[in-house]
Formats: sequence, structure tokens, C-alpha cells
Amino acid sequence: MADLSQVAFQDLIREMIKRLDTDPDREGMDRTPERVEKSMKFLTQGYHMTPEDAIGDGIFEEKHHNMVLVKDIELYSMCEHHLLPFFGKAHVAYIPDGRIMGLSKAARLVELYSRRFQVQERLTEQIAQAVWDTLNPMGVGVVVEAYHLCMMMRGVQKQNSKTITSAMRGAFLRDQKTRDEFLRLSMTGHVLLS
Repeated sequence: MADLSQVAFQDLIREMIKRLDTDPDREGMDRTPERVEKSMKFLTQGYHMTPEDAIGDGIFEEKHHNMVLVKDIELYSMCEHHLLPFFGKAHVAYIPDGRIMGLSKAARLVELYSRRFQVQERLTEQIAQAVWDTLNPMGVGVVVEAYHLCMMMRGVQKQNSKTITSAMRGAFLRDQKTRDEFLRLSMTGHVLLS
């Protein structure tokens, strides 16, 4: 394999375009390598962040021992197999054991792990493990539901298939009633707030 480590990112993109496009020098393509580099750096910025960065000082002492669920967190990620997007929603729940995190912190953890080359299964596990490690709660449950452009634009070309993954820790794994409550709250529709 050729060593391309010293080749500029934009030159690599320019070469890829030349190999795929019959007219790579047309107007509109001249700045595409620059735009792709910026885009890819943004879409993979999660490699340069940690859960501690995402949560910061957003952990608080609180004697709340019932489920906390942040539902319908939008996510956008890149499939590591084809470098095509997948997108959907994450539902993140935990049962506190003396500590809670700011509600936006669940969304920040989703963002952290989705801004990497990913597979949905790993993404789901990483979010759950980050909440588990950070809060030491009684339980954690995460469900991710997503559409994958690698299945929609190419391959089997199925437009309406959705992939659902889950990861459970603690009470969500041991207690059927807790797990059922979480899944019911996560997966059922809701009435818009008025």
C-alpha cells in the first residue's frame, strides 16, 4: 500500500474526484476539496472530545431515584463501512443514585459519539457506558433508532427500513418492569406540548 500520510487532505479528495467524475474541473468543483475537508472535520469532531468535555460541571447532587428520560435526541453520524450518513433519534434514560446531570448533557453525549465514524450498535453502547461511568446510577437505558443511507441509496435500496438498537445497564438490565417502562416511554408516540 502506498504511503499517503504526507499528501494533503484536499489533494486526496481532488484525486478521488478525478477518478470518479468525467468532468472534475468544471465550475463548482474547484473548491469542493476544501469544502469536503471542512465537512469531514466537522462530522468527525467527536474524536477530539471526551465525556468529561461533553458533561463539564453539569452534574448535581440530587436525591431523585426515579427514571429520567431525555427522548428524541436528534443524531447524525457516518457509517464506517461506506462513509455514508445515518440519522435518527436517541432516547437516553437513567435512574439516579444521588447524582443527576443537566438535561442537555445527554444530548451532548449523543453528539460526542455520533460525530465519529460509527456503527449504530457501538454508538448505542458508547452512550450507555458514558452515562454509566459518569453518574454511577442505579441503571441506564439507551435506544437508538436510525435510517441508514448505505441501505437507502445503494445496496438493497430499501427506503423505509429503520434500525433500532438498545443498550441496558444495572436496573434496566435486571428488572423487567423498569426495562418495559423505559421501552414503552421511548418507543410510543406522544402528543405535542401546547
